[in-house]
Amino acid sequence: MTTTLSHRLSSIALGCAAALILLGCGSPLHAQTVAVMVNGEPITNYDIEQRSKLTFLTTHKPADRQQVINELIDEKVKVKEGKKFGVDPSASDVDQSYAAMSSRMRITPDQLTKSLESQGIRPDTLKARMKAEMVWTSLVRGRYKESLQVGEKDVAAAVQVNGEEKQQTESFEYKMQPIVLIVPRGSATAAVEARRKEAEALRSRVQTCEEANAYFKTMQNAAIREAVVKTSADIPAVLREVLDNTPIGHLTPPELTKQGVEMVALCARKPTTVDTPKKREVRDKMFAEKYEAKSKSYLQEVRKAAMIEYR
Repeated sequence: MTTTLSHRLSSIALGCAAALILLGCGSPLHAQTVAVMVNGEPITNYDIEQRSKLTFLTTHKPADRQQVINELIDEKVKVKEGKKFGVDPSASDVDQSYAAMSSRMRITPDQLTKSLESQGIRPDTLKARMKAEMVWTSLVRGRYKESLQVGEKDVAAAVQVNGEEKQQTESFEYKMQPIVLIVPRGSATAAVEARRKEAEALRSRVQTCEEANAYFKTMQNAAIREAVVKTSADIPAVLREVLDNTPIGHLTPPELTKQGVEMVALCARKPTTVDTPKKREVRDKMFAEKYEAKSKSYLQEVRKAAMIEYR
């Protein structure tokens, strides 16, 4: 009798523990009540609290509760709409995006996680937002690809407004070969400086890309990559200025990077009207405006079809 009762109490205790975990991390503090049901899926007060903290961390402004709820509702309907069309990023896909974000911040994924946790934010809170945006971007771009296209005539017309096309500098197409003189990590300052001086000496000797290939393909602890072609629109303004001041066939000034001392062999520089920095800027802006309008109308459509119940 006693054994049977003890077994039942243990089962009840395990069941309660499981319920607490499902409601919020296995702690009574996290066993929050449901605030909103969206298509049968709950948004808890804990979800709202977590998102509010994340919003404050990114905007440095107190989050409006209703605005946070609306964002969470939007994400629920976005993810459900994505599943309808087979757009459902895996946990691995989301983790890769999370790692890419941390890389842009120049930290590791673990450091990003620790940074969030220090503010009382679970990494899953950020990952849930990232997943919804991944789904939505794929949906909008995929379903409305044709209507989001920006015509080159429209771009040209927009660029010519107020004579902007004439005010911009000439656009070029550059053919380049990246070069690196490898410097092992942790090398002494003297070793790095010696490698830099070696690069400067090579700059005065190399007059053509053929010579660059001959030197660097046989040199130890050095590498020359395959030629790449970029237009002015593809290159940051600082690098454009460097390339424009480099004679054809010569090397750009050496720059210290994680790999070592890097330079670029400029093989060709030809004027082009195919694309210019201003055209790229205008094209991107026009696409963003089209995307934003389509995204907004599409979201309104799926929200109207959703079952949203406030508790």
